[in-house]
This record gives sequence, structure tokens and C-alpha cells, in this order.
Amino acid sequence: MLLIILILIFTINAGAQKDEQGKTIDSKIQAEIIDSVTQALNENYVYPEVAKEMELYIRKMYKQKKYEKITSLREFTWELTQDLMEISKDKHLGVWFLSDEELSRFEGDTLTDGEKKHQLEKSRQDNFCFKQIKFLEGNIGYIDLQCFSDATDAGPTITAAMNFLAYADALIFDLRNNGGGDPSTGQLISSYLFEEPVHLNSLYFPRSDSIKQLWTQAHVEGPCLSEVDVYILTSDHTFSGAEGFSYYLKNLKRATIIGETTGGGAHWWNPKIFKNLNITLDLPFARAVNPITGTNWEGTGVEPDIKVPADEALEVAHFEALKKLQDKCKDEERKGELDWYIARLNALRNPVTVDASVLQEYVGVYGPRKITLENGFLYYQREDNPKYRAIPMGDDTFIFKELDYFRIQFIRDSSGLVNEIIGLYLDGHQDSHKRDSR
Repeated sequence: MLLIILILIFTINAGAQKDEQGKTIDSKIQAEIIDSVTQALNENYVYPEVAKEMELYIRKMYKQKKYEKITSLREFTWELTQDLMEISKDKHLGVWFLSDEELSRFEGDTLTDGEKKHQLEKSRQDNFCFKQIKFLEGNIGYIDLQCFSDATDAGPTITAAMNFLAYADALIFDLRNNGGGDPSTGQLISSYLFEEPVHLNSLYFPRSDSIKQLWTQAHVEGPCLSEVDVYILTSDHTFSGAEGFSYYLKNLKRATIIGETTGGGAHWWNPKIFKNLNITLDLPFARAVNPITGTNWEGTGVEPDIKVPADEALEVAHFEALKKLQDKCKDEERKGELDWYIARLNALRNPVTVDASVLQEYVGVYGPRKITLENGFLYYQREDNPKYRAIPMGDDTFIFKELDYFRIQFIRDSSGLVNEIIGLYLDGHQDSHKRDSR
């Protein structure tokens, strides 16, 4: 349910620049908002002493007439948020304008039953943020997950995804575009990654001085993947619950984090709605405490084990997964397959440059196979099949992005002229054709 509220509030905030600037306000309404917000912070904020500092700071700003010329409620809430964050550095904390229509979707501090139903239907249509589930070359499972939903609703989808990848030799979780959500998704996914129950994380509630522990489940539907290597892709947009998943699996030494340092938000929050003021306060009231480190990622983010730009993280993770599998593989046939994929991925990542004059020597017809040179690139076509661009692995061997099981090699005769093409296949067999025209 938290994610549904988060998505709704994010949608409201994202549309802020397109909407009217909100209600017109004066200094009296500003003072009422400051009183209401600071009272809520002092009663509930995760760090009581910081709540008091925030109150002193924004009251000082008000007294110094920083907000005097602001007459737009939306603009005022934005400025107030910036000033609160100036003290707290808390990326979960914020004050936002809500129109009357937006307020009608809430009952108290939660959504109306009708809005809950509507948002749940939208989440279902979005497949609970599972954007891609597939196998990469070398039997590497890949999940592109862009939010963490409440597992009460998303559980069947999570189970289906993990069962689909049950026999992968490694798993890659792509969280580069994941802004967080409900930790129960990470809890359920993690339950597939351990044989026995494991303490993942804890939430500390300072106002009640109580702790809620987050453990993996003792039972999951389908095979356990406790022996499978796990890789998590991150960016500076990876945030909140997605960071928690990355943080605890990293510290449990169950996953390798690849990409960029994450956003740095480790607090648990709820909305506090002030209908009479047309605002909502995103109010952090608990913080994560990791059982291994005794702390969390608030303000620092999760540091990757392998630091690379986010747009390179998937290629690096795929390569690392294949190399690790190769290093521990004892089956010669499987090792040959992994060698094939590693060489192919390396060529795709770091293509060899072959001189145009050499490429021109390969142009011609080889039985049913035809080689052409177009705009500096070599192309391969067999009979009426699609034409594929050839990517060099070396001066005489080429791969194709679309065909992971096939590559070609050109052969020269004793005089150095190209006279044959060999098709090389993943399963080890070959076929060849002599050149019949130049």
C-alpha cells in the first residue's frame, strides 16, 4: 500500500510544472503550514533532535521574510521542502501541494477504497514493475525491476519470475531505474536466494524504541536458487527499498553490486495529509538498521563492488557472471560454451578495427553465402535469409549481434587470396563454402 501512495504522490508532484501554481496564500497561511508541519515533525520524525533543528531553521527563514513574496502554495511547499532538506539531508522528506481533486482520493492519511482499487489495477497492468524477464547468453537470468510493490499483491508475479529463472546459472537484477517501494518484494525475492531463513534487515522506530526484523521466508514456491551467483545493477537513481535490497545482499556476501553509488535513502515514511491546508507531508518515522553493519545507507548510498557508469553495468555484469562460471566449471563441454560466449561478449564490448582494404578482400559469393561491404561495414547473407552486419573478433573472424550461436571465418589460399568461408557453430560443428566469384 505504501508504494501505491508513493506512486500517486510522485505522479502528483511530477505533474506540478504542468498544473496551476496552486492556491494563493499569504503570510498567515504560511505560518499555519509551518506550525502544522513542524508539529508533525516533532511528534514523529525519525530523528527528534533534527526535527527541532528543522523547526528552528524554517521559523528563522519565515521571520527573516524569506517567503514574504511567495503567493503560490505550490511554490511555497517547494521552498519549504528545500529548507527542510538543507538541515535534514533526508531525500524521503518533503512537503507537497495537493489540489482539491487530489485530496478527494484520500481518506485521512490513506487512499480511499476506490482509489486503492484503481491504483492496484494500474500496478497489475504495469506487471508490478517487472519490465523484462529473460535469459542472456550463457544461461544468465535477467530481471529488470523498476519498483518494489507490496508482495501481498505482487507475490504471484514475483514467484512466476523466480520460477521462470529457476534453472539459470547466474542472476542479474537490474535496479538502475528502481526508486524503491515496499520491502516485502525484496524479502520475497531474497527468500529464493537462501537455503535457510536469514535476517536481512531491521527497522528501528525511535518514538516507541522498538525494532521490526525483516527475515527471509522459510518456504517459497518453486526451486531455491541458493547456489546461484547474484549480481545487482545500480545507478544514482536506485533508491530506498531497492537500496535496502542491494545493501543487505551485499553485506551478506550474497550479491555483487555493479554500477553507480545509489541515491542514499534508508528511512521508512508515511504521508501526513493536511486537508485544510491542501498539502501533504512525506514524513520519515523509522530507519533501517542492518544486522551486520549496525547502520544503513542513509546519505551515503550503497557503494558498488565494481564501479562503472550505469549504462555499462549490464555488459560488465554479464561478462563477470560468465567469467566466474568459467573459472569454476569442470565440464569441458560447458566450459567450451562459456568460452564461446565470453569471446563473443568481449568482441561486442571491444570490437576490433579491421582495415577497409582487408574487408574488401572478403567481398564475394561463397556458394549460398554472400558478403558485401556497405558504408565501411561488412554484411553477411545466406540465400534469402536476413542480412546481418558482421562484427570483427579479429582480422578474419566475425560475429553477429543477432546470432549468438554462429560466427564466420575467412580462409586464404597459399598465395594469400581469400578463397573460402567457414561457418562456426556453438555446438562445435562447421560448414564451409569455396568462393566462386570476386
